[in-house]
Amino acid sequence: MSWSWIILVIAGLFEVAWAVGLRSTQGFTKPVPSLIVGAAIVASMYLLAVAQRTLPIAVAYAVWVGIGIAGTALVSAFILHEPLRPAQWGFIALLLVSVAGLKLTT
Repeated sequence: MSWSWIILVIAGLFEVAWAVGLRSTQGFTKPVPSLIVGAAIVASMYLLAVAQRTLPIAVAYAVWVGIGIAGTALVSAFILHEPLRPAQWGFIALLLVSVAGLKLTT
């Protein structure tokens, strides 16, 4: 796996961090959580920009969003105990297969 892919995965993890952390900002009215979420947004976008220097932007963006969506759903289910229906689990699995397919074909 090249550095660009590693950077892209880290960017996706920052995407998950800010998406999950967004609730704790209470509409950006709490300063400390808002700063942390803001920093995660900036880090995620910056790392995406770095990764797309050598990866096709369509692939990099799709993988970044896929990691963000799947990661946020999984954190919501396992850590925040928000329910996911069986069909939702299936679609998350399809998303992960799609992300892996993009990696394998690039």
